[in-house]
Amino acid sequence: MSNPMISSGAPAQAPASASWKNDLVSGFLVFLIALPLCLGIAMASGFPPIAGVLTAVVGGMVATWLGSAPLTIKGPAAGLIVIALGAVQELGGGDNAVGYRRALACIAVAALTQIAFALARAGKLGDFFPVSVVHGMLAAIGIIICSKQIHTLVGVTPAAKEPFHLILEIPRSLSRLNPEIALIGVLSLIILFGYPAIAKSSRFLQKIPAPMLVLALSVPLAYLFDLEHEHTYTLAATHTTYAIGPNFLVNLPGNLLQAIVFPDFSHVGTPASIKYIVMFSLVGSIESLLSAKAVDSLDPAKRRSDLDRDLLATGVGNLIAGLLGGLPMISEIVRSSANIGYGAKSRLSNFFHGTFLLLFVAFAPGLIHRIPLAALAAMLTFTGTRLASPKEFVRTLRIGREQLIIFGTTAAFCIASDLLVGVAAGVVVKMLIHVINGAPLRVLFRPDVEERAEGGRVVLRVKHAAVFSNYLSIQRKLASHASASSIEIDFAEARLVDHTVMSNLHELEAVMKRDGRTLTLSGLGDHFQLSSHPLSARKRTIISPVAQR
Repeated sequence: MSNPMISSGAPAQAPASASWKNDLVSGFLVFLIALPLCLGIAMASGFPPIAGVLTAVVGGMVATWLGSAPLTIKGPAAGLIVIALGAVQELGGGDNAVGYRRALACIAVAALTQIAFALARAGKLGDFFPVSVVHGMLAAIGIIICSKQIHTLVGVTPAAKEPFHLILEIPRSLSRLNPEIALIGVLSLIILFGYPAIAKSSRFLQKIPAPMLVLALSVPLAYLFDLEHEHTYTLAATHTTYAIGPNFLVNLPGNLLQAIVFPDFSHVGTPASIKYIVMFSLVGSIESLLSAKAVDSLDPAKRRSDLDRDLLATGVGNLIAGLLGGLPMISEIVRSSANIGYGAKSRLSNFFHGTFLLLFVAFAPGLIHRIPLAALAAMLTFTGTRLASPKEFVRTLRIGREQLIIFGTTAAFCIASDLLVGVAAGVVVKMLIHVINGAPLRVLFRPDVEERAEGGRVVLRVKHAAVFSNYLSIQRKLASHASASSIEIDFAEARLVDHTVMSNLHELEAVMKRDGRTLTLSGLGDHFQLSSHPLSARKRTIISPVAQR
């Protein structure tokens, strides 16, 4: 891991020879989840549907052997849809085929940036960005996904392009919906939202991923409605005529070789391309690192990943995928958590998942062509609602009102402008709040820390403020005492300790405890919490000399 302080003591990975059967079963079940999601994410990104599968194949069969996170599944993610689609549309200037090839060039260059990040041991980037900024960005992505996919779900092509206008156009699309397509989409959505209740009724159904249940319903309906042939039908209730045909189904090339598309590097130095290179590399890296950390916390064997090495694997995988026509990949949390739930033991599960995808696309492409786009749109809409769930807003508010302000600012700017501007706005607002709460400007990036070592015990006294922007420096000081059996961090002289620092130290405390070491936070008795949440920011009231008299 990027932090040598917490890299020791992890249990050894299970031998592949003892776990391959578990990994084969898990890899197959994850393949069933991944296939429709890969197609849907690619479609929503403005890429050919096969591009998503290509990325998952590279992530499973190549990146698997380069990374250190044994249970993560690498592949395309909904969190990068907004960036990929924006790149295709802006760089193509109205020609999506041209935009697609120029977007591939951005992905390839961004992959080189990720490789450079990994070699520079920048895996700790995941600890820098405030939680509320990251969650605000993801909520905005969820809203944007829903604003686009709801129209596809009901079989209508919207006139608007921007998220805000797409949201306003939803009522119009619902009034003009194509009944047969909308039936497929709505029933698919009902299955996805109702899956927890459906799965409880049968142990057999618990083994069938929700996306497969959607396909089990939507593919026969597409056959019943004869979507493979252009024709019209008239709805008896309204006497309205509707057109349907193959354009409502997934479109695939004749074979895998035809799916390979090479990047166009001719515009890679333009300001627009540079913007997307930065977004692909930055957002993709943050999402992947956070996912890898989350998967580590779910690993029954409590193994801990080397985040730098995992970022290197992601970068190499993205370089190969970008050069061949694929979407960018990350360590994907939903498929990874399902992988653990299905009993995966080692990295072989990711390899098997990629292998099954390759075999299916190579030998059964006709089955993929029968999948309705409305079913894929339902899966993406479901994903979007989870990213932008009202529960996320409530959870953020419970941490602190200031966190909701940061969350809302980030989300609003991401929707109104782009993800890069949104993240920057969220970070700036958080810094302003810190200054208002008493953090001196001089310590925002360089903390004032005194160190005292006594045998195997170390005390770090943090003065003025411990906030997200100076946490990496505090982390480096902690890492320099990797041999210490006990570390105490004294915040008695700190005016402010923010939520990001409290959250990161809470995670570190758990990791050190598993290694037989202790991390203690002291000096917080005179601080008050900004909310009742156990990891909320702490602020110390400064009593003026006049008040003391």
